[in-house]
Amino acid sequence: MGLVIFDCDGVLVDSEVPSNRVLAEVLGELGVHLSLHETMDRFMGLSWASCLAQVQELLGHPPPPTFTEAYMTRRDAAFATLEAVPGVHAAVAAVQASGVATCVASSGEHEKMRMTLGRTGLWDAFDGRIFSATDVQRGKPAPDLFLHAAASMGHVPRACTVVEDAPPGVAGARAAGMRVLGFARLTAPERLAQADAVFADMAELPSLVAA
Repeated sequence: MGLVIFDCDGVLVDSEVPSNRVLAEVLGELGVHLSLHETMDRFMGLSWASCLAQVQELLGHPPPPTFTEAYMTRRDAAFATLEAVPGVHAAVAAVQASGVATCVASSGEHEKMRMTLGRTGLWDAFDGRIFSATDVQRGKPAPDLFLHAAASMGHVPRACTVVEDAPPGVAGARAAGMRVLGFARLTAPERLAQADAVFADMAELPSLVAA
């Protein structure tokens, strides 16, 4: 029946706006002033290691040693009221009920996903099938994470469908030889043009998976 690989942030949990708002704030305190939109365009879908490389490029030097802790502490506080992406509980349940295997492959760390998926009631739906960019050598847009998730789940790439909301994830899934569904709720559809199909409402997902 195949495998559906879900991204986490922005696809399962509605975390992109609060996390990028906090990132824009801490960057502003270092003298780098980006709007929320600019921050999301630059950082969405990247591992924290890749984000730090971008921050160093913006600053022209490495960020201070306290940067990561300051960001993550404030980000986690912003997640206190975190919710699931609208409609995703029903969409995931419908995909799983159809007999299709599912897992999560995220640029986020395992600890972060335990918190965000736990707070939104999604942890149990994927427990034991959650993969992080920290598990592989290269994060998105490299294909490593998707290939690792597929192999761990016992599926070949051509039998996998990836649900992604950011260009690095779409590019990584394409490089892995997988079908990609681009979720354009927060991302302009043209930025997901590499995807096989683009949608903006989770109610559409089960039929797209089955297509």
